Amino acid sequence: MLRLTLAQMRSNMGRLVAAGIAVLLGSAFVTAALTAGDVITRGAYDAATATYGTADLIVDRTDEPPLSEVLDRVRSTPGVAAADPALLGWADLRSGRRSVSQTVIPVPSVPELGSLQVASGRAPVTATEIALPTSTAERLGVGVGDTVVSTWREAAAEDSPASAGVDVDDAAGVLDEEQVERTADVRVVGLVEDPRGAWSRYGGAALATTDAVVTWSGFRDIDAMHGAEVLVLADHDVATVQAALVGAVPEAGVATRDEAAVRTVENLGGGDVIAMVALGFAAVALLVAALVISNTFQVVVAQRTRMLALLRCVGARRGQLRAAVLLEAGILGLVSGTAGVLTGLALSQGSLVVLSRVQGDVPLPAQVQPSLGSTLVPVLVAVAVTVGAALVPARAATRVSPVAALRPADAPTVRARPGRVRLVVSALLVLAGSGALVGGVVMGRAGVGLDAMLPLALGVLGGATSFVGLLVGAPLWIPPIVSAVGRPVSAISASARLAAANTVRNPRRTAATSTALVIGVTLVVMMSTGAVSAQAALAQEMDERSPVDLMVLGEEQLDADVVSDVAGLDAVATAVPARRGGLESPDGLSQEAVVVDPASADLLLRDPAAAAAIAGGRSVAPHGWSGDEPRLTVRAPATGGPTTQIDVVRRDGKMILLTADAADALQLPDATSALLVRLADGADATTALQDVQDVMANDAVVVISDAADRQGIEQVIDVMLAIVIGLLGVAVVIALIGVTNTLSLSVIERRRESATLRAVGLSRRGLRAMLATEGMLIAGVGALIGSVLGLLYGWAGAATVFGPFGDVRLAVPWAHLAAVLAVAVVAGLAASALPARAAARTPPVAALGVD
Repeated sequence: MLRLTLAQMRSNMGRLVAAGIAVLLGSAFVTAALTAGDVITRGAYDAATATYGTADLIVDRTDEPPLSEVLDRVRSTPGVAAADPALLGWADLRSGRRSVSQTVIPVPSVPELGSLQVASGRAPVTATEIALPTSTAERLGVGVGDTVVSTWREAAAEDSPASAGVDVDDAAGVLDEEQVERTADVRVVGLVEDPRGAWSRYGGAALATTDAVVTWSGFRDIDAMHGAEVLVLADHDVATVQAALVGAVPEAGVATRDEAAVRTVENLGGGDVIAMVALGFAAVALLVAALVISNTFQVVVAQRTRMLALLRCVGARRGQLRAAVLLEAGILGLVSGTAGVLTGLALSQGSLVVLSRVQGDVPLPAQVQPSLGSTLVPVLVAVAVTVGAALVPARAATRVSPVAALRPADAPTVRARPGRVRLVVSALLVLAGSGALVGGVVMGRAGVGLDAMLPLALGVLGGATSFVGLLVGAPLWIPPIVSAVGRPVSAISASARLAAANTVRNPRRTAATSTALVIGVTLVVMMSTGAVSAQAALAQEMDERSPVDLMVLGEEQLDADVVSDVAGLDAVATAVPARRGGLESPDGLSQEAVVVDPASADLLLRDPAAAAAIAGGRSVAPHGWSGDEPRLTVRAPATGGPTTQIDVVRRDGKMILLTADAADALQLPDATSALLVRLADGADATTALQDVQDVMANDAVVVISDAADRQGIEQVIDVMLAIVIGLLGVAVVIALIGVTNTLSLSVIERRRESATLRAVGLSRRGLRAMLATEGMLIAGVGALIGSVLGLLYGWAGAATVFGPFGDVRLAVPWAHLAAVLAVAVVAGLAASALPARAAARTPPVAALGVD
């Protein structure tokens, strides 16, 4: 049986090559999709944990016990190679007349726990040394070996023990009854870079010793710094060390790096969105590849029905023939699937190389890391699909009696129509799948079962079921659509009239030819629509979380000339001075608040709901901060203001936005020590941040840009979309292979029909024009149908995944639609070119002969 199978494969190599290419490309598509999912997930996790360096474990402590005690316990735990506190401090630095307020983090005890890289010089080793970001050094006009002045405040009662060894000048005197201002000369010993954008929100970070970070931030010791995590490097099995740390520090949570990333993503959106997107894309890739391979292989096997009947005539049993067909399919699937895995990995690696050059700001892995799933699953899918596709044709061929099979096949007629069973099965699948898809959308928008990914699973199952139902019923509804579109085309010429008539002569053949392109176009448009709709939804969510693009925070009244200079920057659309202060709830929670002028709320805030609330006299508070009630009880401890209840609207922002009346009731300082900035649409947020920092170089202020943070996220999304677009290119190639295969086989089936047309006077040019028109008509209709289905499925997918974040609206990618339709028509023409040439060159007498 094996020899017979191999002999059949060799004798039909030409036909199997086309099916093998489809299997190879489908397997490559699945491999690339799974690999892209791994890259996307890994990249998102690395971005979420960029501030942790490459730490193995993160100890998330509360305020008790003290940080120093937690550090001692962690460092004494067996299996811990190193442990550092994840501190974030600030330093006011001055060089001549230039000054900056710089984010500062401690020098890690081991390189693995660091998030910055020393580009030149070295890392600080004493409390009078610092390594600055290159951009900060340029603004201060200093380099390695120069000296800057650090200014900080500390308690007047006693010197901070952390400042021991620091040469301190009591230059400023007493600021109030509790604090004095101190200064120290600090030597710049290095320049640092932030390769993964861990501190892009702050415009970069500097390195200093732990003692210096604590001192310059105004604290006596690390125990006074709130909420610091502990980064841990394990020297052996991470799970074992994690279990030991849980016992050593039961008051704190101990998470692996990936667990911390998942927690961060959940805090940002209430669910593991990145994992859902990758899983959904891989599921769709598997489905589409399976459908394309199945369609192509079924057509190829169906063409061999008479050959199988001949084998029956010479004594082969039905079971042997069925086994031979399935074995042939298995061999084809195994060989082509394996080649597809290698092709997919090569495509993924090439994509990473290209993206790393054009998207240098986004951290990407240098090379793909194949996993068991991304290599084994595509091969298994290829084998399963090819074998499954061969089941029905093999069964049909072996059930035909040898004598009946040897008779010439009846020509298809216009009256040939699919049966009622197909109609019932198709309707049931479409109805059931559509119901499940709608249920997934409703559950996703309501946030039901999001952590268990129930809406996504239900949506994928529903979408797949309804799509399969549409494909099962394709002979019922595709030919009427082709006929309707073909009526105006038939008026062009006699060849066009023949082409339009041919498209409806055999509904199954027309449906099979168009289905391959319907699948590919549906995928392309679905992904494009889903991506555009998802981008709009994510932009809306980020607007709510970060309603102010950029903030300048100082301790004193900002100079009017400086504010005017910032407002005059090309990248700035609106700049409004504002009051600010710290608020405290009755349960001891602290939160920064800024005052927003109702007159400028619409121009300043990106969140329309927050702007409307401020304009209507209600403040805005984060969800979950001191409850979720519409009335918030707070006070301003720094000014000793009274405890006051204010009306608030709850949003997902990071800080409290106060109305002027609420600020007056809380007795916030009258000084406008903050500047709220909205950037112009299309402005580069990173460049704008640097420009504002340059303007404020002589002022001791902190510049925070949520827009720069958002831009970094959008760059990651752009890379994800670039990977998706690359995969879609493979999907289009698969679809074109399917169109070419089915058109070629259709022309072969109609050799005698074409010869008859030639015999009654149709010219070779007319025959080629007829087949070309037929190919373009079927491909164009397939593209139109796929576009409509892609819009529906794309919006449903985006609504399911991103529904909890806001109102997901259908965004139509018009440019992609136009490109897809143009490519489809050209593909139909190209797919018919070679078969038409072969048909036109065949003499009518030879074509009319009986095979």
